Amino acid sequence: MVRLVFELFERLGTVHAVLRFLVEHRVQIGMRERSGPGKGEVVWRPPHQQGLVNMLRNPAYAGIYAYGRSRTDPSRRRPGREHSGRVRGLQAEQWQVRIDGALPAYIGAEQYERNLARMAANRARADSLGAPRDGPALLAGLVVCGHCGQRMQVAYEAGACGPVHRYCCQRRHHTYGEPRCQQMAGRCVDDHVVSQVLDALAPAALEVSLAAAEQIEAHRAQVDRIWRQRRERAEYAAERARRQYQLAEPENRLVVRQLEREWEQALAARAQFAEDHARFARQHPTRLSGAEQTAIRALAADIPALWSAPTTTTADRKRLIRAVVDQVTVTAAGTSEQVHATITWAGGHQTHADLVRPVARLDQLSYHPALVARLAELVDAGLGNAAIADQLAADGFRTPHLRERFNVGEIQHLARRLGLRPGLDHDRRTDRGSLGPDQWWLTDLARQIAMPAATLYTWVRRGWATGRQDSRPPYRWIITANHAEVERLRALHQLPAGYHNRRRWTDDPADQQFQHQHGGNTS
Repeated sequence: MVRLVFELFERLGTVHAVLRFLVEHRVQIGMRERSGPGKGEVVWRPPHQQGLVNMLRNPAYAGIYAYGRSRTDPSRRRPGREHSGRVRGLQAEQWQVRIDGALPAYIGAEQYERNLARMAANRARADSLGAPRDGPALLAGLVVCGHCGQRMQVAYEAGACGPVHRYCCQRRHHTYGEPRCQQMAGRCVDDHVVSQVLDALAPAALEVSLAAAEQIEAHRAQVDRIWRQRRERAEYAAERARRQYQLAEPENRLVVRQLEREWEQALAARAQFAEDHARFARQHPTRLSGAEQTAIRALAADIPALWSAPTTTTADRKRLIRAVVDQVTVTAAGTSEQVHATITWAGGHQTHADLVRPVARLDQLSYHPALVARLAELVDAGLGNAAIADQLAADGFRTPHLRERFNVGEIQHLARRLGLRPGLDHDRRTDRGSLGPDQWWLTDLARQIAMPAATLYTWVRRGWATGRQDSRPPYRWIITANHAEVERLRALHQLPAGYHNRRRWTDDPADQQFQHQHGGNTS
């Protein structure tokens, strides 16, 4: 059983996965009673997570004698509590004594150190990979920023088809208030790495099938051996109860009755173990059937199908990627769609690729000037919106979200925003006549400041800009802003992302005056 725990952790990688396996196969853990009448005796109980953690952390299983793995911190002592103030979890170099090879070992010292490192990596911390979980980000913990070298975090948001993730380098932003390095949609990076991993695994299909079959049979045989040992213990307990009952004097009726009850309980436990073992053997035979072997070979021969199978969980896919990939370094070219990705494989080999990611705005595209020039040529040629969309697709221009073709509405809006065609903004009439001095249509002012119209509309709703809605259809917004106000809004737009949501102002009147002049309430 002890060897099974270490082998399972080596294969499954997390303590909770080991616990689930033991519970599923009804494997019990042997331990010695520490107090009571049965002190020192071995009892068998269901496994629990902390007990498995203690086993993996205990150096005695690796043959290491250790002393001083904990110490007492006087500052943590509590009056009246003798054993308070203990500090545990010290590093090996902080132990007072360590003697390798002093005890019989189940595992080697190298595997012991590897288990500790793996448990530390499973913790959800900034400097660790974290255990594979069920979130859709397949490269969580593996993506590293090519600008600063920090591990990138995963951010989720609701999408039309479920959670959408992106990789963000914002650790130094949160810690030191520095600007964010980069962020990008996670799907494009995930798809590239998955295709590379599947291509790398394709030549090993036969070896994968053979190894899978051998591994399954080995673990089934090991679990079956544990079941047989449990049945042997039940047989021994029933035989021991029988001998005790037969050796008792009939005159001691109370003793005989108690021994009879214990014998009956032992016989019932033996019968239950035999029934459970038979049921388990039928569900999990030691040898794989011909149908199971055929299914394993078919799945291993078509690894993409195995990857996409509904029975393959997201955590399984993450574990498969981590088995062959150590790190994925991504470097975006500014805010453009161009990304350079470097995959560092297990063993140190690297592969490089240039990717294209979706961006938020059209002006972030690296080919935005060429797109605008080509659009102007097509408008001057008198082409309609549908014809322009077809021609741009034929020329290889893609939307910011990487769609193959602009739709007609996007072409019409873009042409009007760039001033290539007259639109509603050329109509200066309002419900009160023409636009007055220092009055702007919202889209005109947004174009003047070089900011998204949706952002300017949000500022109006927040009170950061002054505006009203026209009562004539199509009910456009009119913004009042003189030259100084336009410059203030431009300066406000150039502040770092997230600046407006920080609570940094004190009660100093001078600070409040500065706050009012640069955007109002920032809380």
